[in-house]
Amino acid sequence: MKKIHPTAIIEKDVVIGEDVEIGPYVVIEGKVKIGNNCKIGPYVHIEGYTEIGDNTKIFTGAVIGSIPQDLKYKGEITYLKIGKNNIIREFVTINPGTSKGEETIIGDNNLLMAYSHVAHNCRIGNNVIIANYVGLAGHVIIEDFVVLGGFVGIHQFCKIGKHSIIGGCSKVTMDIIPYITADGHPARPYGINIIGLKRRNFSKEKIELLNTAYKIIFKSGLNTSDALKKLEEMNNCQEIQTIIEFIKSSERGIAKERMNET
Repeated sequence: MKKIHPTAIIEKDVVIGEDVEIGPYVVIEGKVKIGNNCKIGPYVHIEGYTEIGDNTKIFTGAVIGSIPQDLKYKGEITYLKIGKNNIIREFVTINPGTSKGEETIIGDNNLLMAYSHVAHNCRIGNNVIIANYVGLAGHVIIEDFVVLGGFVGIHQFCKIGKHSIIGGCSKVTMDIIPYITADGHPARPYGINIIGLKRRNFSKEKIELLNTAYKIIFKSGLNTSDALKKLEEMNNCQEIQTIIEFIKSSERGIAKERMNET
């Protein structure tokens, strides 16, 4: 059973699933599809070719699917796809892709805290936490289980590897490899994400192996190519292979420790 406030404005082409709640003064227009058991808070604006998965909660004042903040956008049909079980807090803004047929994609079980922004063509995985006032520029990729602290800014085309955490107020200008902690202006690695990995039930042996890999990449004095060769020699688990593949696919290059770090 749908529960739609009488002040909500919903265009005829909008598709709404079962057991959806839509609050006061909500505006939903365009080719929007909303899954089952969603809850849309007051003053939310959803538009465009936007899909929202089941059990997603969107809080007051969020703007979802408005046109990209990109001067290259010329009015083409582009898409925003949001998965299931997401929490999108107050005044979050999320834009679709820029060029014809392109997409912004957000996976499942994510938390986007108040005032965060997801720009055009971003890809966010699953189980990601994006804290208040975080800004993702266009084409940013955030892999699974990443945590972004408050006020983090991420440069366009950057990629954040899975299970990493970025400290608050950091400026990310290069790719951050999986399983680590990074912080600073610009953000630099500071070791593996031990607390996060323990919370996600990584074994002591896996954590030790990842710590060894971290030292090879950032503390051995080897250049990236030689560090990769060393990693390939020790590669006996999926996590190490994930790091190798991440580094090989990096287009912006990976962030390195500061030269004076020990």
